Amino acid sequence: MFFSTFRYLIIIIIIIFFSYIGLIFSLEATTGSSIDGNLTTDDYVISSSGFIWPAPGYNTITSYYGYRNAPTSGAGTFHSGIDIGAPTGSKIVAAFSGTVIFIGFNGPNGYTITISDGYYTANYSHVSPYFLVYEGQNINQGELISTVGPKNVYDVPNNPYKDSAGNPTNGATTGPHLHFSLKIKGSSVNPLNYF
Repeated sequence: MFFSTFRYLIIIIIIIFFSYIGLIFSLEATTGSSIDGNLTTDDYVISSSGFIWPAPGYNTITSYYGYRNAPTSGAGTFHSGIDIGAPTGSKIVAAFSGTVIFIGFNGPNGYTITISDGYYTANYSHVSPYFLVYEGQNINQGELISTVGPKNVYDVPNNPYKDSAGNPTNGATTGPHLHFSLKIKGSSVNPLNYF
């Protein structure tokens, strides 16, 4: 009698457990949310040009494309992209599908990932030095490729970029952000024309 009741109790617990798991996955599918913090399609903003905004959840432009006063030593007066203000660790996704053609420290751009599809080439700069992608990797549009890097980075040989306290920075930067630049067949264009 005891074992029979115990067996039914175990069966009821298993049914409740699987019902709960089914409910969680059902809610995730209907709301577009994610229980593990990964991006879902609801996080994307897709432009009329078909590009996905590279910094989900962040849309403040802190420096526009074109001529400007250089914000720090080593920064150019012609800004070949847009700076999207976002805190360190914010997710960065591929604006379009392509192949990773460069990862590394790229002078004033700091740690950079470059993706090209043969027509468009995008630079994602001032990213985390802990790369999530590798050169030659094929990337799908919307795929997580990196996170916004910290202002200060260390262990970059001969890094000439420093903040006011003399600490080495992630390229010519005054703080964490994503610098996103876009080229069409090698010619720089204003990324905002495609968003």
